Amino acid sequence: PDAGSHLFHSQTNGDAGFAQNALTNGTSEDLLRSVSEAVHQHEQGQYENNQLIIQDGFSPMITSPLTNIGLSTRRAFAAVAQFCAQGDMNKNLQTCLQLIGGAARRGARMVFLPEASDFIAENRGQAAQQAQALDGAFMKEIQQAAKDNNIWVSLGVHEQPAANGMPYNTNAVVSDDGTLVAAYRKLHLFDVNVKDGPRLLESASTSRGQRLADVVDTPVGKLGLSVCYDLRFPEMAQALRARGAQLLSYPSAFTEPTGAAHWEVLLRARAVETQTYVFAAAQIGRHSAKRTSYGDAMVVDPWGVVVARCPRNTNEPTVALAEINLDYLEKVRREMPVFSHKRSDIFPDYST
Repeated sequence: PDAGSHLFHSQTNGDAGFAQNALTNGTSEDLLRSVSEAVHQHEQGQYENNQLIIQDGFSPMITSPLTNIGLSTRRAFAAVAQFCAQGDMNKNLQTCLQLIGGAARRGARMVFLPEASDFIAENRGQAAQQAQALDGAFMKEIQQAAKDNNIWVSLGVHEQPAANGMPYNTNAVVSDDGTLVAAYRKLHLFDVNVKDGPRLLESASTSRGQRLADVVDTPVGKLGLSVCYDLRFPEMAQALRARGAQLLSYPSAFTEPTGAAHWEVLLRARAVETQTYVFAAAQIGRHSAKRTSYGDAMVVDPWGVVVARCPRNTNEPTVALAEINLDYLEKVRREMPVFSHKRSDIFPDYST
């Protein structure tokens, strides 16, 4: 596509008629089976390589068949974004503003931007020097863009250093009137040494958060906040679901080796386990000589279906749009009520 285009993916262009018939006439087993059939019809789908190029200014209606089966009076569009941040905060800010505006023009009520949307540092000193408070210049521009475009925004930023001189890795949420309504500081820091891959010690440059953030009421649902490596801790997702989350966000910058091995399967697992929509905005491409990110930003529905994703064949800023259907979410939870089946008498530590 040309530079003015965005690539949208839909993995669920199947025949929704199967699911509609099951909903009207069948059992819950019929519905669950027909939903799976409809999802997998995309293998014979209408789009070459499962992709459709949408020019700027065109509002796509690419949705899961699950959102077209007469269930919902509570629907809204949301978007996930993907780009390659560098050390230049001003350049990254312009990219964020472009993505916010593009998502709003396509009808999204909320857009999710990646971890470290403000900058990706080349060394730990740069992170401490460039990090700003949440009332700093970078976030003020994001807040103004949210207000100007009448859209909610979630994004990952480096929050001003704590007493130890190291910033927090923060997921900040801004409402469509430009108000900073929530900020979650990453609990689990990425300290790993991947064989034949990167050695990263996030705790050497980042302060550790100390608590879960409250679930946020947004136009697309009740949102639980996480960041990147938090994805590997299912108890956190379960706790957010227990607090009322209908959506989970994981702004991320997964490494190439871990992304290729685990990214999609972890996102889909968290969605299935918690019966929530999962939003995974992602960094992609080479940020510096030492660091690259996997990309593959996506939205996963409560049945574990990837309903929107950004392409991995370009490092250009892209947005993927998905329809969020809370009536469908509640249907999944009623038909498979796993949270009412929890054995807190046997597993008290996991009763939330």
